[in-house]
Amino acid sequence: MANKSIERRTCFRFEIPGATISYKLDKILSSPHGKYGEEFCPILDISRGGMRFVSQKSVKINTKINMKISIPGERAPMTLKGRVRWAAANPGKSYKYQIGIQFNPYGEKKGQNYPGALVKIIALEQKFSPDDISAIKSSTTGDFEIDG
Repeated sequence: MANKSIERRTCFRFEIPGATISYKLDKILSSPHGKYGEEFCPILDISRGGMRFVSQKSVKINTKINMKISIPGERAPMTLKGRVRWAAANPGKSYKYQIGIQFNPYGEKKGQNYPGALVKIIALEQKFSPDDISAIKSSTTGDFEIDG
């Protein structure tokens, strides 16, 4: 009998072809208007609660991160805040690392993401979700080696 792993995520992950992320790490003494360290990293998948992307740089787990998500056909990037939850080597690929982000909660308090961003992600989910349920299940599995 095959050993199946249990999916612990509560949010459905989906792909947005051509979507990229520019990010900067949230450091204590950094300016909120500082430049983004790495730009135009491809997004592998995204959900209401987080995302996975590839990068040339590894980022430490639990690091706060500010992101600008560029979606083809959209005029302005979506700005979100989150925290790095995992980073894995991506051997044999042009980008050296995969990075998993958990978005901050949505709300009006300091440090939270603008609630309109959640509305936008839900609209994108409806637009880019596969119609076939088996495609959903296959997109939620994967083996990663954790750095750190």
